[in-house]
Amino acid sequence: MPSILILFAHAHPYESRVNRAMLDAVDGVEGIVTHDLYATYPDFHIDVRREQALCEAAGVIVMQHPVQWYGSPSLLKEWIDRVLEHGWAFGNTGTALAGKTLLSAVSAGGTEESYRRDGEHRHDLRDFLLPFAETARLCGMTYAEPIILYGANHANAGDLAAHAAAYRDHLIRLRDS
Repeated sequence: MPSILILFAHAHPYESRVNRAMLDAVDGVEGIVTHDLYATYPDFHIDVRREQALCEAAGVIVMQHPVQWYGSPSLLKEWIDRVLEHGWAFGNTGTALAGKTLLSAVSAGGTEESYRRDGEHRHDLRDFLLPFAETARLCGMTYAEPIILYGANHANAGDLAAHAAAYRDHLIRLRDS
């Protein structure tokens, strides 16, 4: 059974109802490893070899984070810049991630309607995830359809529970396929 590595990037995880519910839903599920980047690297000094070993052991890599300023939290960007080295993740000899799956699991404060061409943000949220899709392509990975929770700031307990359960079920299907 391939393992799933969740790279969790949230600077204030205990203030997040959505991301905490998602993590709680997968806690203890066999084959799913949660790796809290901010807890591990509060000083942003990333152990590149350790991170590469975690990625090599996984069949699926999930980048779970809130959408902040149309992108990811800064530590996740730093992780990408440092860990996905030329010659390891991409380039002629960079095949360590080839054949693996990359999945974005994100939450957005705005509604789905606000992420339309005629909405407040003038783009579909998936447009802001294109750097992740292209990162996957460059590394020879498959980019899975992202998991998105819109309106995270106003989601009620029932919506959060349903989203977290759907997230868990999706990851279990990925693990088992």
